[in-house]
Parts: sequence; structure tokens; C-alpha cells
Amino acid sequence: MYEQTNRMKTFPQKNYQKTENFTFPVPVLPTFGIIVTDYPAVRLPCRLCYSFLPRFVFVLMLTARSLALRFGLLFALTTGSTLAARAQTAPVAAPAPAATPPPLAGEAAPAPLPPPTTGVPTGIELLLPQASPRALVAQAVGLTDVTVEYHSPSVRGRSVWGGLVPYDQVWRAGANENTLIRFSTPVLLHGQSVPAGQYSYYVIPHQDRDWEVALNRVTTHWGTDGYDPQQDAIRVPVQTEPAQFQESLLYWFSNVRPNGAHLNLTWEKRTVVLLFEVEVHKQVLAGVEQALQQQPNNWELLAQAADYLVQNNLQPERALAWINESIRLQSEVSNNWIKARLLAQQQDYGTAIVYARKAIKMGDKDDEAFKSRLPNMRLSLTEWQARAY
Repeated sequence: MYEQTNRMKTFPQKNYQKTENFTFPVPVLPTFGIIVTDYPAVRLPCRLCYSFLPRFVFVLMLTARSLALRFGLLFALTTGSTLAARAQTAPVAAPAPAATPPPLAGEAAPAPLPPPTTGVPTGIELLLPQASPRALVAQAVGLTDVTVEYHSPSVRGRSVWGGLVPYDQVWRAGANENTLIRFSTPVLLHGQSVPAGQYSYYVIPHQDRDWEVALNRVTTHWGTDGYDPQQDAIRVPVQTEPAQFQESLLYWFSNVRPNGAHLNLTWEKRTVVLLFEVEVHKQVLAGVEQALQQQPNNWELLAQAADYLVQNNLQPERALAWINESIRLQSEVSNNWIKARLLAQQQDYGTAIVYARKAIKMGDKDDEAFKSRLPNMRLSLTEWQARAY
């Protein structure tokens, strides 16, 4: 039916007069067989699927292999997870306790072992925010440190004075434990001395007269439980003032000076004011005397002590003795100027002018500290000259 020569195929073809043979190129590739199609006019053999069929089968095999691997891996993972979960949830049998040997003759039987613990701690108290949180305020007044430790309740829509806090009854001046106040040195309340230390702070509100503050020596009570007025270190009247609304109770200091301050308690629309004083000058002079005993020939220490007295207009005789001794030990700009100011306070302007001019003349014009003080020194000198003449 056909012949193959040099990759050329010869096909017979039939026309109206005769049958002729013609040849055209056909690619030769490996095939799975030859299929011949018989038509009335043409008998054309062809090699079907000489390239498509093997490639299709190869791709199909790869796809099947990939699916098998994927399903196998998924099955393995699923099975492993299930077995691990069962192993974790399965109860582990506790080892059998070792047999206790019988006691020897004359020995007491051993005490039984305590039961095993679960590992969960007991008696734990959760840390939760308090409805009345703890607060602390501190202030240095002169050489005295004053500290107030308290718990701050809130109004929360309640009626405070005469309601939540009844009149004519001792109130803890806060919430929870006692409100505590500490003084590092003795203080004065209404002219009465209160020793240094820690006290419970109580307030006694009144509707028709001055309120009161009590400092009690017992500091371990819960609020007013066990309060004993016999343990009061002092009880004094205090001032009250109207205030802007304050939701949470607040302690704060005002009018702070070297020798005193105001301790204020503000809550709702009222402020309770406690005035106290400290003997700061007494404390300073006691420290000066102690320092001078240790260093009696320190001209700078003597000048500083005299300057403190001049600034506060205290004990001019002692100040003059200290500054004279300072100048005798070493005459400097600072101690001569201090003496000029001291003499001017005593209205001895003539002598003050002499020491002022001496101090200005001794000053180093290149010293920045002296240059910053020089304008005020000249201004004071001009003022003293005007008063002297």
C-alpha cells in the first residue's frame, strides 16, 4: 500500500483516467501502531498519537504519583497527631510505693509519708486595685520633713459631710487603715510643741463650731476601731474652707515657708486646713554651734553663720562676733560685705559704707561671680550714702 524511502512516503492516488503515485515528506517517529483509513477515493495510512499519547501517559503517571505522595504524607501526619494526643491524655500509672521494711525490735514504727501534693499553691491572694487607693505626700518645711500616708476614698455620688462622715464623731481622715503623719523634728501646733515621730491623724467634724484635729500615739488601728482619746498627743481646732468639688480625697501642702506651712485635706466641697510651725532657726543655730565646736578657726564657716543671722535679722550681737572673727582670720570680699550689711541693719550707715567700699575694692573685676554681684553692691552703697548724709 505504501513504501518508505529516505523518510519519504509514496501514496497511490486515483484520478478519473488513471492511478498515479506521488511522494511527500512525512516525519518518522516511534509510534504504537499504524492505523489505515480507507476512503472510497483515498486510502491514507497515518500514525496517530505518535507524540501525544506517550506524553499524556507520562503526565498522568506524574500526577498520580504526586497525589499519592500528598495523601500519604497527610495520612501520616494525621495519624501521628492522633497518637501523640492520646499519649498525652492517657493517665500515667503511678509507680507502686516501695515496701516499707518492718521495724526492728524495740524501734518505733516510722511515720507515714505525707500524701503527694498537686503542685498548685494554696492561700494565694489576688492583687486587685483598691477602691480607696493608697497615697503619700511629703514636704520639706525648713529642716523638717513632713509626710502624710493615707488611703483616698471617692465621693461616688454620696453625701459626705454629715452623711458618709457623721458630724461630732471621730473620723479616720481617709479610708482603710489609720491616716499617718510623720514629723522628722518637733513642730508647733497652735503654739503647743509636738515631739518628732509618727501619729495617727483623726478629724472630728462639727456642724455648728470649729472642727478638730487629733494626733494619736497609737498607729496600728484599723480606722477608728480601738480609738482611745487618752492616747491623743494633741487635739487642736482647725479651719475649714469651701472648695471646688474634689472626687477623691486629697492631702496637699500650701503656704510653705522656712518656718511653717499649711496641711490641707480636700474632699467633696470642703477643705480642712491645719497650720503648723517649725523652729527652723533654733535647729540651724544648734547645727552651727556644733559645727563651730569642731572647726572654730574656719573663717568661711563663721561667715556663713553670720550671713544666716543677717538674712533673717536675728541676734545681731552674735552675728557681729562671728563676722569679726571671720575677718580676723582672713579678710575677704564676702565677709567684709556681710559686715557692711549687718551694720546697715543696725542703721550704722557710716561704718557700713567703709566696709562696703573695702569689699568692692577687694573684688576681682575678672571674677564672674563678683561681677554678677557688683551692681547690687553699688546700689546698696548708694542707698546707704543717701541715708548717711
